[in-house]
Amino acid sequence: ARVPLSATGRAPGWDGDGTVLITGGTGAIGAHVARHLAAEHGVRHLLLTSRSGPAAEGAAELLAELAALGAHAEIAACDAADRDALAALLAALPPAHPLTGVVHAAGVLSDGVVATMTPERLDLVLRPKVDAAINLHELTAGLDLSEFVLFSSIAGVFGGMGQGNYAAANAFLDALAHRRRADGLPGRSLAWGLWANSTGMTGGLTEADLRRIARGGIVAFDPAQGLALFDTAGTLDEPVVLPLRLDTAAVRAQA
Repeated sequence: ARVPLSATGRAPGWDGDGTVLITGGTGAIGAHVARHLAAEHGVRHLLLTSRSGPAAEGAAELLAELAALGAHAEIAACDAADRDALAALLAALPPAHPLTGVVHAAGVLSDGVVATMTPERLDLVLRPKVDAAINLHELTAGLDLSEFVLFSSIAGVFGGMGQGNYAAANAFLDALAHRRRADGLPGRSLAWGLWANSTGMTGGLTEADLRRIARGGIVAFDPAQGLALFDTAGTLDEPVVLPLRLDTAAVRAQA
């Protein structure tokens, strides 16, 4: 398979002069990725969005950490699912540092079995994942991006107990990555396994939850392992990859 190039021949990779947008950038995983891009990939201009923006817990500390790593970062309160708000944010980027990379890491959980799903519960989960991804896809169509990375989940590949809405949202992201690559655009969906986080979307998991998930074969990985998987995924010429720790013996033990 060929490596997709941008309209002006830009190869995949993180542009140090361009701006990288991270949705969900003040969340635990988004913050890890921001620090990693600054420290290991030479990204010098970061735009981190979340619904809380600068008011998010730890936002000021994150900005200070990124500055110490040599990156100029801005944290903005922007719901990427709000097309007009996202368009205005992108239009305000300085011409000297145009948008060259996107990491869509925003997401919300509202678990429940199918019988409990309502339009409201579906919208709560699909809006920050799917609506935001469509906006990012369409609003950056004329820009010279080198990277467009979607943070998906194995829930959309393996299925997730009580996660019909979340599985559907992530399956859409995987399909969008295929669509972009078919159109010659950069696009990669990372269908993540389980990050070991004390905060964020997985912060509500108890030890019993983690043991139950591990019995299914999915083992949590620490942030350093997750970021190593992020880098490895970036070297693969595949629109969808599954970065995860899999206990194959546990999988084989299941009927």
